[in-house]
Amino acid sequence: MKEKEVKSIIESFLFIWGEPLNVKNIANALNLSSEFVRKCLLDLKTEYEKEDRGMQIIEINNSFQFSTNQNHFEYLQKLCTPPQNKGLTQAALEVLVIIAYKQPITRPEIESIRGVKCDKAITTLIEKELIEETGRLERIGRPILYGTTDIFLKSFGLNNLNSLPEINEFFDDIVEL
Repeated sequence: MKEKEVKSIIESFLFIWGEPLNVKNIANALNLSSEFVRKCLLDLKTEYEKEDRGMQIIEINNSFQFSTNQNHFEYLQKLCTPPQNKGLTQAALEVLVIIAYKQPITRPEIESIRGVKCDKAITTLIEKELIEETGRLERIGRPILYGTTDIFLKSFGLNNLNSLPEINEFFDDIVEL
């Protein structure tokens, strides 16, 4: 199969799938190596970026997905009526930051960092699918461990957790005072 045909098929996959599609799944469907499929995906991503198309290909944890070009948000917003979705409270944002940087982490550990209970914030973040239970700690009571999800990465425009800004970047202004 020629590379041009593979790219065409990959575009079809991304278009109909709607959710992030793993490189390995694409490779298996095409009976090709993951390395070759990844190269094709990255080539397609670059082509879309170069041509400043209305669609773009985004990468999330070794999975790829079609997305609208973020530069067109203003026009899309005029066309679509966004759902009335409440944002996150300050408490939920604080809990999300703690989980993002310290994961996997238990509720008591989060509460010891914040100094207050965080049950409601954790429930909200789970409902919004920004965090999930990632396991249980092997100690008395077997407390639940929490971590972020791919929806978290997508919501904040991150490829993976290594894309998170260094925590020190948030404190530069405070330290200089």
